[in-house]
Amino acid sequence: MRILVLNCGSSSVKFQLINMRQESILAKGMVEKIGSSDAIISYQPKEKNTIREIREVFNHQEAINILIAMLLHPQHGVIRNQDEIDGIGHRVVHGGESFSESVLITEKVKGAIQQCIQFAPLHNPHNLKGIEACEKLLPGIYQVAVFDTAFHQTLPPKAYIYGLPYALYQKLGIRRYGFHGTSHRYVAERAAVLLNAPLKSLKLITCHLGNGASITAVDGGKSIDTSMGFTPLEGLIMGTRCGDIDPALVPFIMERENLSTDQIDAIMNKNSGMLGLTATSNDMREIEAEAQRGSAQHQLALEIYCHAVKKYIGAYMAELGKVDAIIFTGGIGEHSSYVREQSLGNMESFGIQIDPKKNKKNNPVISTGKIKILVIPTNEELAIARDTKQVLESIQKGIEKPIPEAAVSEEVEALNDHEKVELVLLWANHPRSSIPHLTQKLSEKMGKHFQVQTVKRELDVLGLRKNTRTQNKPLEKDQ
Repeated sequence: MRILVLNCGSSSVKFQLINMRQESILAKGMVEKIGSSDAIISYQPKEKNTIREIREVFNHQEAINILIAMLLHPQHGVIRNQDEIDGIGHRVVHGGESFSESVLITEKVKGAIQQCIQFAPLHNPHNLKGIEACEKLLPGIYQVAVFDTAFHQTLPPKAYIYGLPYALYQKLGIRRYGFHGTSHRYVAERAAVLLNAPLKSLKLITCHLGNGASITAVDGGKSIDTSMGFTPLEGLIMGTRCGDIDPALVPFIMERENLSTDQIDAIMNKNSGMLGLTATSNDMREIEAEAQRGSAQHQLALEIYCHAVKKYIGAYMAELGKVDAIIFTGGIGEHSSYVREQSLGNMESFGIQIDPKKNKKNNPVISTGKIKILVIPTNEELAIARDTKQVLESIQKGIEKPIPEAAVSEEVEALNDHEKVELVLLWANHPRSSIPHLTQKLSEKMGKHFQVQTVKRELDVLGLRKNTRTQNKPLEKDQ
C-alpha cells in the first residue's frame, strides 16, 4: 500500500509518499511560498539527490499538481500512474469535539473541519484547501483526516474546562483542546516499544519541544492533560509565542500601547517567546551559542524556557501519581542536551537523573535514575500514514463483508429513476473512481445508505463498471 501524506499550511505544502509494507519513504518534498511568482519547490526521490526549482505557484491546487507530476515523472518519478496511490492522509490541525480518531473524509467531515475554522483560522482553511484540491486532482482515491486535537479528546472535564462561566463552554465551545496530538501519540507508542512494556501499563510525560512546544501527561496510552489549550498559545514559552501569562495583561497592554485585538494577538503569537526575550532570534541553537559567548539576556531566556518545562513536568508527575518515563521529542527536545539537562536538573529525589555523556550524544536512553528519560525522534508523517492505512483497511473489510444476494437484488429493484440518474452523473464526473467511492458519494447525495454491491450491480446493468477502478483492489501491492 502506498500512502500520500500531505501537510498543507498557509503558504506551503509538505508531502511524503510512503510504502506501508516497509514503512519506507518513496519520495518527499515541499512547495514553499505558495501565492507568489518565486515559489520554491523541492523534491527528493528515494536514494536520489534533491531536485529544486523556482516558479510561479499561485494556490494549493497548483502546488499539489506539481508534486503529483514529480511523482509521475519518467526520470525521477516513483510511480507510473495515479492509481498506485492507495490513499491520502491529511494533517488537519483542529477537529474540535467532533473527532477523537482519524476518519475517512466525507462531505460531513469537511463540514466539521469548516466549522472548526473559528478555532484554527490560520490552519484549518488551508488543510481544507488541500483536501479539495486532491478531490479534483486525484478523484476516486480515499482521503483520511488525521487531527492534531484528536489524541487529547480523552482529557477528563476537570482538565479541559476553564474557570470561566460554564455557559461559554456550552455556547462557544471554549475549552482546552490541546495540539501536537499526533506527535505525542507516536512517541508514547515508541516509548512502549523501547521499554518493552504494554502502553496501557505505562504512565508517561511526553515533551514535544520545537518552535511550537507542548507537554502531555499520558496514562495508559491516553492523554489526560496537556499544556496547550483553546489555541496553541497557552502553555510553554515557545519560539515566538508567549505561553502562559496573566490574562489581565492583555487589556492592560492594549490600553497602555493603544493596540487593536489583531495587534496584541500578533505580539503574543509572533513577537514573544524566545524571540521576544532575546530580541534577536527564536532559533534555540543561536540562543545557546549567544549564551555561551556571555550574553546575559540569552542566558536568562534559556533559564525562563527550561523553568517552564520543569514546572509542567512537575505538575504532570503529581497528576499521574507515578511516572515510568519522560520523553523528549521535536527539534529542541531531540537535539538540545542543554535544555534537557536544565529542565530536569535537581530532580534526583524524584528518581530523575541524567547521564551527562549519553545526554550529550542524544542517545535514545539518557537516564540513570528510576524514571527513564528517553529521546525519541517524532515522525508525524508516518503516524498519519499508519492511521490512513488503518482506516482504509477497515473500509476494505466492510466492502468484503458478504451481503445476501436477495438483499442486493431487493435494493437494486428499489432504486428509483432519480437515484439511477444521480449514479450515472456521479460516474460521468468521476469515471475512474472506485465503486466504494461512488457508493459513498451516492449515499451522501441522496441522504440514504446504499450497499457497494447494489451500486456494482447497477453499473453492470448499465454497462459502466468496466471503466471504474476495481472494487476489491488489494490494499497491499507487490513492490
